[in-house]
Amino acid sequence: MDEEYDVIVLGTGLKECILSGLLSVNGFKVLHMDRNEYYGGESSSLSLKQLWQRFRGNDQPPESLGSSREYNVDMIPKFMMANGGLVRVLIHTDVTKYLNFKAVDGSFVYNKGKIYKVPATDVEALKSPLMGLFEKRRARKFFIYVQDYEENDPKSHEGMDLNKVTARDLISKYGLEDDTIDFIGHSLALHSDDSYLDEPAMEFVKRMKLYAESLARFQGGSPYIYPMYGLGELPQAFARLSAVYGGTYMLNKPECKVEFDENGKAFGVTSEGETAKCKKVVCDPSYLPDKVQKVGKVARAICIMSHSIPDTNDSHSVQVILPQKQLGRKSDMYLFCCSYSHNVAPKGKYIAFVTTEAETDQPEVELKRGVDLLGPVDEIFYETYDRFEPKNDHEVDHCFISTSYDATTHFESTVKNVIAMYSKITGEELDLTVDLSAASAATGE
Repeated sequence: MDEEYDVIVLGTGLKECILSGLLSVNGFKVLHMDRNEYYGGESSSLSLKQLWQRFRGNDQPPESLGSSREYNVDMIPKFMMANGGLVRVLIHTDVTKYLNFKAVDGSFVYNKGKIYKVPATDVEALKSPLMGLFEKRRARKFFIYVQDYEENDPKSHEGMDLNKVTARDLISKYGLEDDTIDFIGHSLALHSDDSYLDEPAMEFVKRMKLYAESLARFQGGSPYIYPMYGLGELPQAFARLSAVYGGTYMLNKPECKVEFDENGKAFGVTSEGETAKCKKVVCDPSYLPDKVQKVGKVARAICIMSHSIPDTNDSHSVQVILPQKQLGRKSDMYLFCCSYSHNVAPKGKYIAFVTTEAETDQPEVELKRGVDLLGPVDEIFYETYDRFEPKNDHEVDHCFISTSYDATTHFESTVKNVIAMYSKITGEELDLTVDLSAASAATGE
């Protein structure tokens, strides 16, 4: 272990594995260590027995739930936007060859106490029961504006500079109602609160376009895809990639203590009495607790069910977004469901998650509105975990720390964090202009 590396990565969570892969591909000499004996850190995937150990101690799971080995329960379940950042990273690094994806059946939104399919195009807007007749026409006009908008074509701008005009002003031009703005902002543009309304509209329009283009990509019922056997496959795929490019992986390394010189700069990592030297350290918040601050808390319920979520057209995999306003909350709530069709549970079984940014210390009470939408559940586990962000100056200590995973059930915020970290570590922008069709071969209906 007495070698010198460009970067030592601590923790095999998804963010760390993606960074390790990207850095290895770009010629960095990487050592990747984890204190656990399994891949994934916070974003690991558990069998039924492991799930029971974590939440119920020594009890054994009931036999009625089927074989433990057939469960792959992702602890940080997130769908991928078909044309989104993570898929671009997978293609850029050629990790797609290690994975098989399947389209996600449905994308829904909660509005006035009911679940509706998210309309994403002008045609769907006209058919959607979410809106009355006149509102449908207004929404259709707005969708057509967004679909036709091209940054490089001033004719499509209708006289508006979206780098200056706010999302609120753009929407008001079309006279849309609050409920319509709610589902467009939260379940199409995937904003997690309403602050986007007072920011330049460019990001909002780009997010809507990403949703519509991802939806069109696989002609499925949603813009999302998900790996067969769940997300636990992803860290391992990136580990394989890193190894191909000469990266070294070490699991089950206790302590992993980061060493600093007299100027407070990291120069290596010690484990079991040996120190590996490096120029930079990349890690999740648990490896450098003194350099992070708590910024929030996620509440979640993990459920095992024998049916799909009601009112989602019997979807075997689905996301339902409950916008904050509909619940009288400060943050959105998310339902995630996946099943045996993605090989994450035995035949006939479904795994559902209800997640939100916690506003109280009572997850059972706080998540009730979401859990009630699931119908009968075979088993349910409640949990909260703290969210951390780095507070260090990476230019001084050469430590690059990821943020904790948020409550969203899609990958967009996670990838943003990874790409920003990559730029800080390397001083370069990550070029993700890739041929998106490269991922479609691996995507079965």
